[in-house]
Amino acid sequence: MEPVVHQVWPRVLQHLRRTLTLPQRSHSGCVENNAVTATTHSRPIRPTLLVSRLYQPSNLRDVGQDSRLQGEMTCKSQRLMQQAGLIHPSNPGCYYYLPATVRSMEKLVRVIDQEMQAIGGQKLDMPSLCSADLWKTSERWDLMGKELFRLKDRHEGDYCLGPTHEEAVTTLVAHQATLSYRQLPLLLYQITRKFRDEPKPKFGLLRGREFYMKDMYSFDVSEEAAYETYESVCQAYTRLFARLGLHCVQVQADTGNIGGTLSHEFQLPADIGEDRLLVCGNCSFSANVETVSSEITDCPHCKTGTLVESKGIEVGHTFYLGKKYSQIFNASFSNAQNKPCVAEMGCYGLGVTRILAAALEVMSTEEGIRWPGLLAPYQVCVLPPKKGSKVDGVAALADDLVHTLEKAVPCLRGEVVLDDRTQMTVGKRLKDANILGYPYVIVVGKGALEGTPRFEMICQQTDETMFLSKEGLIDLLGGVETV
Repeated sequence: MEPVVHQVWPRVLQHLRRTLTLPQRSHSGCVENNAVTATTHSRPIRPTLLVSRLYQPSNLRDVGQDSRLQGEMTCKSQRLMQQAGLIHPSNPGCYYYLPATVRSMEKLVRVIDQEMQAIGGQKLDMPSLCSADLWKTSERWDLMGKELFRLKDRHEGDYCLGPTHEEAVTTLVAHQATLSYRQLPLLLYQITRKFRDEPKPKFGLLRGREFYMKDMYSFDVSEEAAYETYESVCQAYTRLFARLGLHCVQVQADTGNIGGTLSHEFQLPADIGEDRLLVCGNCSFSANVETVSSEITDCPHCKTGTLVESKGIEVGHTFYLGKKYSQIFNASFSNAQNKPCVAEMGCYGLGVTRILAAALEVMSTEEGIRWPGLLAPYQVCVLPPKKGSKVDGVAALADDLVHTLEKAVPCLRGEVVLDDRTQMTVGKRLKDANILGYPYVIVVGKGALEGTPRFEMICQQTDETMFLSKEGLIDLLGGVETV
């Protein structure tokens, strides 16, 4: 054995030397040196997120003071989101979502996933391009009218860009011929782009022609079971909005062109809301005015309360469909007696981009964005002193603070940015931070020169300012919830 080892070992060492020092070709085709040192493995370095490198306007301007644009800004959330470089208009009703907005949306999607999967939801993805044959079978091809984006392929086949997917998902389930009652309830959902040819898109992301929506579809063994599923989804929506800090009202609603026999909207009260709501001050009754006469003043539920009208933004909608679609497309299952039965259905929507914009509409000030805590693109912004100022010497503490916070508070990893635009005054950068709505802003100033360095902490949600040590910052930020 020993001679063999002596023969092999030199070849192993030679191979290792080639592996560690020879240039490697990257996926892009460019050559890069992948020489590895011991320190690289033992001390990984996490790069600091720098405001100067984030893709957003470098000089935020007050759109509200621009008279030329005032007419285009139809609501606060639209004005603030464009001003902060969160969205950029593409064509009527369509927007570019810039990186900070995408981060916020991804967080919202994670919260939605948590709540939907907690009640048994399974995530899938269905085609946006839908065959007209399905919509003609359900008789909605004509019913939807001009709201459908319609197109033909090169073979003259008719299609539409899906505003909703009742036909598609029911067809999918119908193709599973071996579906058993033991597999029900079945809750399938997706979070995708949707399309609706709005006649007058307005309010930024609140009413667009292209938007993100969560749509879920349930299949149950009986009407009773379907109502239980319906209630569980409504409760999940209530939990979701509570986690976001949004006070939404569940109101009786019209089934519209979706159909079914029962429907509720989740409305966020707001002055710019396009829905008129009637809410009883004595009991839990509330309804969209579409479902009751606007002339009614006495509550039809408790008989003694007075109905008060308000406006709201619809951010969620639930429908009990019964067998409206499952009968047409033969979505059936085998019951306990192994006999085929048509499934009872429900469908449940959440406007993802609309929730984001509606939250900013009701929570923000006129001067700056205020995010739901869970959805802020970044949780903390650290401001070092201006270059050349009297306290410029503590600038290095700012970068050190970023790394300390991310190490000491694991949930803040990737959530702390350093505003390295030190050619600007702290005041100007504070104004930008206010516009962008970081929940927490830390100013590294003269307090950092004290024996026990102190940092100015501004909580934007509460307008509180505190002076804390590094340990105090860690204690406070340790309670921040992220997703």
